[in-house]
Amino acid sequence: MNNIVSLKWLLARLYESDLVIVDCRFQMGKGQENAGREAYEASHIPGAVYLDLEKDLSAPVEADGHGGRHPLPDAAQLTGTFSRAGIGNASRVVAYDDQGGAMASRLWWLLKYLGHDQVYVLDQGFTAWREAGYPVNAEQQVRIPAQFLAEVQHSMLAEVDDVRELLGTDLATLIDSREPARYRGEVEPLDKAAGHIPGAINRFWKEALDAQGAWRDADAQAARFDGLLQDAPLIVYCGSGVTATPNVLALQEAGYTNVRLYAGSWSDWISYSDNEIATGDE
Repeated sequence: MNNIVSLKWLLARLYESDLVIVDCRFQMGKGQENAGREAYEASHIPGAVYLDLEKDLSAPVEADGHGGRHPLPDAAQLTGTFSRAGIGNASRVVAYDDQGGAMASRLWWLLKYLGHDQVYVLDQGFTAWREAGYPVNAEQQVRIPAQFLAEVQHSMLAEVDDVRELLGTDLATLIDSREPARYRGEVEPLDKAAGHIPGAINRFWKEALDAQGAWRDADAQAARFDGLLQDAPLIVYCGSGVTATPNVLALQEAGYTNVRLYAGSWSDWISYSDNEIATGDE
């Protein structure tokens, strides 16, 4: 796999000087905002720095809801965040979480978006690392800032206007990454309206993982998206632009070459009162 590294791969390179390990653990939900940092402070992979989904990897939520629940930070802000974490252009970055790779994939996507190619997600995550008997500690190292020069890859991003233009056309396929019940509009635990963007197909992001929580191989990922041409334009979304990123990663593993993230996702879409909403199966 091109974007996933194994526990043993990381163990063998744990103390190499160009490696930056980023702990991305984060719990969604009210009252859980500090759970990831607290878990990091209690125990983490040696040398790891912590980046918080909401404080570091998202911009503040807009009062009107536009941009979604986890708006993209601007490139200058992100560049500063990564530089302070010790990530430079020559760094190899390995991100991990304990949420099936969703938070780590957000970091993976953001670095790719800024033109940084050497970024990987750790297979299975922190609990698997610890249960394998690999080293952990609670030490927090002071990172020396690194020079990070971004080359923003605008072709990786879709905005709400891009999605609007595609409705009712066959110019691109929309992929909704949420649980099927949320896609169908039967439940909605986080956002103020239930349903999906009209015309979207549903591919739940957790199906990128096997029963043990490991990433499926390229053939298995391709089977999840069977029927879509590998060079066809695809736009992936979820609730707020986080759990869509594992699907973006899975599509890249499967050889899809024209994939954009609608970063605002469903929470941005419903912030515009004139945007259509669909329910049930397409």
